[in-house]
Amino acid sequence: MLRRVRPLQRLLAPEVIAVIGGGTWAGNVIAECRKIGFAGRIYAVHPKRAEVAGIATVPTVAELPEVPDAVFVGVNRSATVDVVRSLRDLGAGGAVCFASGFLEAAAESSDGADLQAALLTAAGDMPILGPNCYGMINYLDGAALWPDQHGGARVDSGVAVLTQSSNIAINLSMQRRGLPLAYLVTLGNQAQLGLSEVAQALLEDPRVTALGLHIEGIDDLRGFEALAQAAHAVGKPIVALKVGSSEQAQAATISHTASLAGSAAGAAALLKRLGIAQVASLEVMLEALKLLHVAGPLPHAGIVSASCSGGEASLMADIGAAAGVQYPPLNEGQHSALRAALGAQVALANPLDYHTYIWGDGAAMQACFAAMMDPALALGILVLDLPRDDRCSADDWQPTLDALAAARAGQDRPMAVLSSLPEGLPEAVAADLIAQNIVPLNGMDPALQAIAAVAGMAPPSADPLLLPKGSGEAGQVLHEAEAKAALAQFGLKVPGSLQAINVAEAVAQANSLGYPVVLKAAGLAHKSEAGGVALNLKTPEEVRRAAEAMPATSYLVEHMLGDAVAELLIGVTCDPAHGYVLTLAAGGVMTEVLQDSAHLLIPASRDEVAEAVQSLKMAPVLAGFRGKPAADHEAIFDAVAAVQAYVIATQPAELDINPLICTPHGAVAADALIKTGGHDDPSHG
Repeated sequence: MLRRVRPLQRLLAPEVIAVIGGGTWAGNVIAECRKIGFAGRIYAVHPKRAEVAGIATVPTVAELPEVPDAVFVGVNRSATVDVVRSLRDLGAGGAVCFASGFLEAAAESSDGADLQAALLTAAGDMPILGPNCYGMINYLDGAALWPDQHGGARVDSGVAVLTQSSNIAINLSMQRRGLPLAYLVTLGNQAQLGLSEVAQALLEDPRVTALGLHIEGIDDLRGFEALAQAAHAVGKPIVALKVGSSEQAQAATISHTASLAGSAAGAAALLKRLGIAQVASLEVMLEALKLLHVAGPLPHAGIVSASCSGGEASLMADIGAAAGVQYPPLNEGQHSALRAALGAQVALANPLDYHTYIWGDGAAMQACFAAMMDPALALGILVLDLPRDDRCSADDWQPTLDALAAARAGQDRPMAVLSSLPEGLPEAVAADLIAQNIVPLNGMDPALQAIAAVAGMAPPSADPLLLPKGSGEAGQVLHEAEAKAALAQFGLKVPGSLQAINVAEAVAQANSLGYPVVLKAAGLAHKSEAGGVALNLKTPEEVRRAAEAMPATSYLVEHMLGDAVAELLIGVTCDPAHGYVLTLAAGGVMTEVLQDSAHLLIPASRDEVAEAVQSLKMAPVLAGFRGKPAADHEAIFDAVAAVQAYVIATQPAELDINPLICTPHGAVAADALIKTGGHDDPSHG
C-alpha cells in the first residue's frame, strides 16, 4: 500500500531558518547553527527583545523578511499552537515544536491531549517535528535546529539516526567510535511526523548509507512496512533498537500463548519480517551502523579473526560463539599461505593467534592478513588495541595498521580492526580506517553482536501484515468443543469427540466411541491445571471415577490419540503494536516451564513456519530422536495453515491450540481455545 509522505526537504535541509523565542534554548539554536557552519540566513522572532544571540529580531512571524524553510519554535505550549498556525499561513517549510506538556503529559495535565489536537489542526499540511523534542541536525549540509550541545561534526556521507528521545540523541551524538552521522533527528510525541515518514524522507538523500532507529513505539505499521520496502529498494539497510520489551501486549490473557507472546515477541517478529536488523543496546547499534556504512549487510556470519595474543583469540572464540558468529576452519589455501607467512612455530586455527614473531615487519604482516582471507568469508578481523594517547605512543602500532590496509586493498572481502575494549580504538584512528574502507569496531562484545545482527539480512516480506479491523467488540470465549468445531471448518484435524451433560452420559459416550478415551471437564480454560483431564481411560468404571473426581458438571469424551512423537502449541495473539503474532512452541503442561517458542506475524509463509519449527529446541525430537520415529512435518505445517486461514477470516483476539499432538502420520488438535473480538486497529491510518 502506498503511504503519504510529505515533502520534507525544506525542513531537513533548510536555506532559511527562523528561531521563535528569546530564552536560552532559542539562543542556543542560533549558536549551534553558527558552530556547524550553516551557510544560509537566520532570522529571530520576539515581540519585545531587540535581538537574540546577536541577531536583530522582528516582533511577529508575519514580519519575517522572507518565508523560512525551517523554524525552531521555542515558546510555551499554548503560544506554540498560535505560532505554528501563523507559520502555516505564511507557507513555512516546517517547524520543530520544542515545548512539552502535550499528549505525553495527559496523565498530569487534563488539557494535554486537547492541546496536541489543536497543534495538529494549526499545522495543517505544514510538517512539524514533536512536540516535546529537540529537533534535528543535518551534518551533511550544516543545519542545526537544535537547542543544546552535540558531539557531531560535518561529514560527506554517513548514517541517519532517528529517536523519540532527545536525551538519547544527545548521547549518541557524543560517540567517539568513528561513526559518521549524516542526520540526527528526534521525533518527540510523533504527533504528526512519525518515524516511518521522516525515515523515508531521509532515504531520499543519496549521501545517507543506512538508518539507525531507536524505537519506543511504532507510529504506523503500514508506514513502517512501506519504510522497509523503500529502504530495500534503494539498498540502504536499517538497524533498530526496540525498547519496552518487558511489557505484555495484552493486560489480561486467558491462554498459554499470551504468556509467551508479549510485545517483545511481536517486535522481534516484525523486525525480522521486514528485514531490519534488531539489536539490544545503543553500543551494538553504533557498531552495526559502522559495519553497514563501510561494508553493507554481511551475507552470513562466517568470519576469520587474527590477533597476536592467545588470550584475545580465546576471547574472540568464546564471545563470538555466544553472539552467534561462526569461525569456519581454515581451508587448505588459507593454511598454506599462513604457514608461508608465519613459519612452522605458529599453530594455525580460526581464530588465529599469529604471535609477535612478525610484529613490526610490514611485509610479513601484510602477507599474514591477506592469507587469512577467503572469498567464502563474510568478514576478516584484525584484533588490535592501541595504547592510550595521553600517556603512551602508538608509533609501533602503525605498521600493523598499514599492513592491514595494504592487505585490504588487494581483495574484495571486507576487513575490520576490532579493539577488545571500546577505548582501545581512538576516534581519529577509526575515521582513518573508514577512509581506507576498513571497518573500525570498538569492543569485542558489541562488535561481535553487531556482526551477528547484520549477517544474512533478508529482504522484507512482500505480503502485507494482517491488521485488526478494529471492531471494538467485547468478545467472548469459545471453549474446546466450539473452538475445535470452528477451526475444523478451516481444515484443522481434531479427534473424534462427543459431549456429555452428566456422569452417566459420559460413560455412555465413551462406550459409543470405543476405548481408550480421554475425558475432559467442559468449559475450563486450563483443564490440566484444574484436574480436568483424564487420559487413556480403558473401561466404563475408569470413566465414571474420573468424571466424579472432576470439578465439572458436563464433559467431553474423545478418542485417545496414540503414537505421539511430541506435543506442540500453536497460538495467536492480537498484539496492538505489531499485528497478529503467531506462536509455535513446545506444548502440553510444560509450555510455560520450557519457554521453547518461536514467533511469526500473520500471514507467514510455509517456509517461514518450517524455519520457525526448526528453530525450536525440541526440533530434534520432531525429527526423530535416538531412533524414534519422526513427526509428520507436513501435517504440522497444514495445521498452522488452517489456523492462519481461520485468523485471516475471523480476526479473533486470541487463539490457543495446546497440545497439537504430532504423530508420524498426522497432527491433531487435542485442545483449543478462542477469544473473539475485543481488539483495536494498530495501524493509525
